[in-house]
Amino acid sequence: MAMTILFGVFSGLLLLGTPVAFCLGIASVATVLYLDLPPMVVFQQINSNMNAFAMLAIPFFIFAGDLMMRGGIADRLIGMAAAMFGHLRGGLGQVNVVASFLFGGVSGSAVADASAIGGIMIPQMAKHGYARDYAVNVTVNAAIIALLVPPSHNMIIYSLAAGGTISIADLFTAGILPGVLLAVALMITAYVVARRRGYPSGIFPGWYGVLKAVVVAAPGIILIAIIFGGVRSGVFTATESSCIAVIYSLLVTLLVYRELDWPSFVHATLGAVRTTAMVLLVIGTAGAFGWLMAFLQVPAATIELMQSISSNKYVILLLINILLLVLGTFMDMAPMIIICTPIFLPLIKAFGIDPVQFGIILILNAGIGLNTPPVGSVLFVGCAVGKISIGEAMKTIWPFFGASVVVLLLVSYVPAVTLWLPSLFR
Repeated sequence: MAMTILFGVFSGLLLLGTPVAFCLGIASVATVLYLDLPPMVVFQQINSNMNAFAMLAIPFFIFAGDLMMRGGIADRLIGMAAAMFGHLRGGLGQVNVVASFLFGGVSGSAVADASAIGGIMIPQMAKHGYARDYAVNVTVNAAIIALLVPPSHNMIIYSLAAGGTISIADLFTAGILPGVLLAVALMITAYVVARRRGYPSGIFPGWYGVLKAVVVAAPGIILIAIIFGGVRSGVFTATESSCIAVIYSLLVTLLVYRELDWPSFVHATLGAVRTTAMVLLVIGTAGAFGWLMAFLQVPAATIELMQSISSNKYVILLLINILLLVLGTFMDMAPMIIICTPIFLPLIKAFGIDPVQFGIILILNAGIGLNTPPVGSVLFVGCAVGKISIGEAMKTIWPFFGASVVVLLLVSYVPAVTLWLPSLFR
């Protein structure tokens, strides 16, 4: 009965349109009251889940992303991508994907990626004759690349949800190749759709133009190297790297590009505070919800159920992927990671699947979920920027969904896609 109350209250409130943090918190309190446990347990779990030292990396990476978005770094990265790939068929679509990949490497946030890149690219694509649904679909699907490449703060959340036993450096490294594969898959899809619709090719600016664009964008690219290289080599932790990212972003936007004025700095700070507050509240309440699931032995029941269905790890992976894709349609990313990690981690370990590989599987599934209604935050941002309805975007988004699912299958069934690169650093 307690499990029914936990999931029933959560699902009912979610269907009523209640913010997910309140759904998780209220469901946890209702279950605790039914179990005759002190309600203080819920608040203790919320506090303990938000009070981890490694969690400090999240607000700093969010702040760094806001600074970069308002300080001209995104513009330079788009310029470099345009010089290198704008001459291909449907060139602005290709530029959109590459720019999202590069900006994701400095922001770590799919929503920030969709907002920053989409805010620049979608109006440009519409101005040059691209349909708005195409521009939005390219933008929102390319935005999830940011979840796979360092410094993805969702990898930090996954590591914490796993009890801090999984190396953040390994997760950062493991996501690079899947991120590249997703970018390539989306570029091919964008090319095919552009060719079918008759979109034009751009003009190649020449190798001097490419070199000039690379030099101008170099400060943003250097930040990617600093974050990844520092964490991977052990020079500093993920939390320390987030602080360095903020300082570096301030120096670049103030002294090099000179585009960050005082009002922009204030907006970036307030935006980072608001986003951090929302993220941490969701993380805290999801932690309380996850603690109750462990108390009610949901992970053990899940393992028993899955093993009764099949003893083949490939079948189990397929079932997990299907379940995660379904969950992603109505659950936001942070709570999904925190709730699903303690449920599925013992299961995948029992079947000999590497936790690092599973982390990338979970994050990619959750990322695809960010583009599926009713709770698709990245899709909502893209449609708001592109000034089209969710329905218009969904009619033509399927080729891009297909590309993402193909990469998901490669990540799931070819372990080397995620584990080969980390193995080189051990």
